[in-house]
Order: sequence, then structure tokens, then C-alpha cells
Amino acid sequence: MKDTYSVKELQRETATAIRTAESGTLVTVTRHDRPVVHVISSARLGGLLETLELLADGDFTRQLKRLRAGKIKFHPAASLAD
Repeated sequence: MKDTYSVKELQRETATAIRTAESGTLVTVTRHDRPVVHVISSARLGGLLETLELLADGDFTRQLKRLRAGKIKFHPAASLAD
């Protein structure tokens, strides 16, 4: 599946490029062999925005660091009292 298009190619193959992006592939558009635009699906953009929001949350990042350092202990849900 092609994931890089020149501006001229994109003009001819817009529908194909959009289908490629919708499938989750990052599509790059170039001008004079240099990337100028990237096309991503709405779902992928949503995931990126959600990740950025989480990383901007100080409490989340502190807990993530604790998790990565092995300082957070998990228990199976079945062990919780009713």
C-alpha cells in the first residue's frame, strides 16, 4: 500500500490516499521530495489527542512513573470484597 504521494500524485489519487489514511496508515504528501503534509485518520488523531491530554495531566504522569518503577501493586478484581 502506497503511503507517500507527491502533490501531483495526490491530485490524481486523492480517494486512494484517503482510504490508505482511513486504514490507519500515515500518508505523507511531498513537494520537491520534501514532506509538506501528513494525512491521518480521525481515529488515529483522536488517539494522539487523548495521549497528549493524559501526558499533560500531572497526576497521570506521576502515577505512570510509579507504575514503570514497579511501585504500584495490582490485585485481581476477584479479590475485592463485595
